[in-house]
Amino acid sequence: MRQSNILFLHILLESYSTTYPQCFLPNIYSNFFLNSMTEYLILCIAAFSAGLIDAVVGGGGLINVPAIFSTFPNGIPATLLGTNKLGGIWGTAAAAVNYARVVKIIWNVAISVACAVLVFSFIGAYTVTRIPSDFLRKCLPLILVMVAIYTFKRKNFGQSHTPFHTDTKERTLAFSTGAGIGFYDGFFGPGTGSFLIFVFVRFFGFDFLTASAISKIVNVACNGAALLLFGISGHVMWAVGFTMAVFGVAGSLVGTRLAIKNGSGFVRKLFLCIVVVLIIKTSYDAFLR
Repeated sequence: MRQSNILFLHILLESYSTTYPQCFLPNIYSNFFLNSMTEYLILCIAAFSAGLIDAVVGGGGLINVPAIFSTFPNGIPATLLGTNKLGGIWGTAAAAVNYARVVKIIWNVAISVACAVLVFSFIGAYTVTRIPSDFLRKCLPLILVMVAIYTFKRKNFGQSHTPFHTDTKERTLAFSTGAGIGFYDGFFGPGTGSFLIFVFVRFFGFDFLTASAISKIVNVACNGAALLLFGISGHVMWAVGFTMAVFGVAGSLVGTRLAIKNGSGFVRKLFLCIVVVLIIKTSYDAFLR
C-alpha cells in the first residue's frame, strides 16, 4: 500500500512538472523519488556541516556545492547553484541573528559593505562575460598563501577588537572594501567570505569574532540578491533547497555557539584551516583541472 502511494505521488508530480514546467516544481524534482535516499542523507549531512563551518569562518560552499552536484549529476548548473543559495542563506541568516545577540555589530560598516557588494557584484558578473578570468584564477592560490602566512605568523592577529578608524573614514573604507570584494565575488567568487574576514581584521582592526559576525550580514545581502535572480529565472529546486536549509540552520546554530563560546582564537584556527583548503582547491582548479 505504501509503495503504491509513493508511485501515485511520483506519477502526479511528473505529470504536474511536465504540464507546468515554469511553476513551483521543476522537472528535475521528480528525480527526488528515484535517486537513492543515501544520496539525500549525504546531502543533508553536507548541508549541516556547511552551515556549521560557514557560521564560523565562511567556506560552506566548499562542502555544499560538490555535494549537490554529485547528488544531481544531470542537473542544470544554474539550478543547482540557485538551490544551493536557497539552502545556504537561511543558515547564514540564523548565524547573523545569533551573532547580533552577543557580538556588538558595527552597523555602519556592515551596511556600507553590503550596499557596495550588491552593486559591484553585478558589475563583476557582467565583466566576466566580457573578459576571461583565467589570470585571476591562477593568481588566487598565491594570494591565499600570503593570507595564510600573514595570519599564521602573527599569533595575536585578530585576538583583540581595536578599531583603527573614525566613523567617517571607516564608512568610506567599508564602501571601498565592499566594492572590491563585490566585484571579485561577481567576477570569480571562491573564498569571498574568508577574504571579508581577513580584510575586517587586517584593515579595520576588528577581532575575528566581530569580523565573522559582520561578514554574515554581508553574505545574507549578497546571497539574497543572487537567490532573487535565480528564483525569478526558475533556477531553484525549492523542496530540495528548503530541506538543505533546515539542516543548514541546525549546523549554523552549532557553529555560532562554538564560535561565541570559544572566542576569536577558535575562529582564527578554523579560518586558517579553511584558507588551506581553499589553497588546495584553487590550485587544483587553476593548474591541474
